[in-house]
Amino acid sequence: MARLPRLYAPGVTQLAKAEFMPSVPAALDSQCYRNLTRWLAEACSTHGIALQGWSLTPGGIGLLATPSDAAGLSRAIQSLGRNLAASIRHGSVFVNRYRSTLLQPGTWVLPALVWLERAPLRENLVEDPDAWPWSSAQAHTGGVAVQPSWLASHVDYWACGNTPFDRQAVYHQALLAGNPPSADARIAAALRGQWVLGDAAFIDSIAGAASRRLTPGARGRPRKAKPTAAPQ
Repeated sequence: MARLPRLYAPGVTQLAKAEFMPSVPAALDSQCYRNLTRWLAEACSTHGIALQGWSLTPGGIGLLATPSDAAGLSRAIQSLGRNLAASIRHGSVFVNRYRSTLLQPGTWVLPALVWLERAPLRENLVEDPDAWPWSSAQAHTGGVAVQPSWLASHVDYWACGNTPFDRQAVYHQALLAGNPPSADARIAAALRGQWVLGDAAFIDSIAGAASRRLTPGARGRPRKAKPTAAPQ
């Protein structure tokens, strides 16, 4: 079966995940994470991507981003893979292609950001997402004094409060609490299937500009049309 084209719609934020090969985590150390962070900033700048969230863990690279064109995110992740492979003298560093989903603003962007920044907890690396330095969590909760200039704030994050302190406090509580299990399951399923995460109205609103169909087709073979009765 032919692979589907990358899912893209102008101005729509994506959640993307590239999983590392099983042999890669053993080669990751603090210097590798620092390098990956720098390469990520450079790749997003080069390829016109507004990066709104990120997470680097032994499990892989997760991004919340709004690319300016259909190829930008693919090129950025390919660049990260090439740089990491050369740095640790490894062949391919990613398992297959990265997976992504388009997110409905106002509904799914913040839950996707929470899911992304809680990756270190799911991998049993820390007990508090703020304690993991290789993600955007500290920038969103006030754990760092100055937000990186290359990290953009999504409008949904800005809606958490009228001041930086308000936004950080509200989002910090959301991050600590986590999403309902049903929301996390929908996010994981959308990533796995590489379809849109949003309601019917949102899907209809972007369908005309999207790079391909946005939802799975009906299973099974198409029904045959009933034969038309011959005229008497």
